[in-house]
Amino acid sequence: MLRYVLSRLMFSVVVLLGISVLLFALVRSAPGNPVDMYFDPMSFQGPDRDAAVAAARAQLGLDKPLPVQFLVWLGEALQGNLGRSLVSGRPVSAVMLERLQNSSSLMLTALLVSLVIGIAAGLFAAMKRNTVVDYVLSAAGLVALSIPVFFLSLIGMYFFGVKLGWLPTAGMNDPGGGALSGLRHLVLPASILGVSGAAAYMRWGRASMLDVLDRDFMVTARSKGLSTSRVIWRHGVHNALIPLITVVSLQIPTLFSGAVVVEQIFAWPGMGRFAVDSISARDYPAIMGFVMFVAVLVVLCNLIADVLYAIVDPRIRL
Repeated sequence: MLRYVLSRLMFSVVVLLGISVLLFALVRSAPGNPVDMYFDPMSFQGPDRDAAVAAARAQLGLDKPLPVQFLVWLGEALQGNLGRSLVSGRPVSAVMLERLQNSSSLMLTALLVSLVIGIAAGLFAAMKRNTVVDYVLSAAGLVALSIPVFFLSLIGMYFFGVKLGWLPTAGMNDPGGGALSGLRHLVLPASILGVSGAAAYMRWGRASMLDVLDRDFMVTARSKGLSTSRVIWRHGVHNALIPLITVVSLQIPTLFSGAVVVEQIFAWPGMGRFAVDSISARDYPAIMGFVMFVAVLVVLCNLIADVLYAIVDPRIRL
């Protein structure tokens, strides 16, 4: 088991190194220059501007060859230093930590909503297959999966925020508000993000449960005289949840893609808005920090899924 984990860990390190090289090259080759954004071409022209731009590029290390810039960045990143934001001047790691705390409450709540609604609906639909309940749940899951997150957000804002006035539509909290105010701000964006993920869990859960229900060991369990509830919950659900390990582990990083949209629409000061603001300002260190964080999260979730599969099914270790 230890040898298997170490081999997967080494593979993950190689993948992250490849991602960092590709990402650094793409970010540096993108149109625009962050230094030019700080100098107004209408009011500051001529040799003085060129000298100021050159000095700023040298100060930021942008005048060095691209491989040298990457090696400098990689050496600092391995020590936990992701550089300073070109916009705020603060350490990128400190800004990301603040934003991550805000995003964690949103995404963990959304993940809980996704798991509870999606897996429960999928397993229930499988046990009621080819009935009206199955058709209604499958159709609802397909609709939820087809609607873009931004459109679902706008619908939620209109009905629950504007039309009914039940929930706030922007920010994390009211000025001077307490925990209850923060919870009210959390309900709408977390529910929308959670419903989008629940549709995927429901479809996977239904397919997995249908596959288990037709297995021979289920027929054997029934032939032993076990009750239907025991056969379903002890043998069926237990085995149906195993394939969902991969789905859940891969769905966690995709929450960030949905969070980028949801946080921007609901003015939630999390990692999603941090990414959008960094891209708009061509903040190289911030962009690198955010994308590498997501890459590490994806690789880590895949590694955890591989280890869990090896624990559940020892044949995978071979």
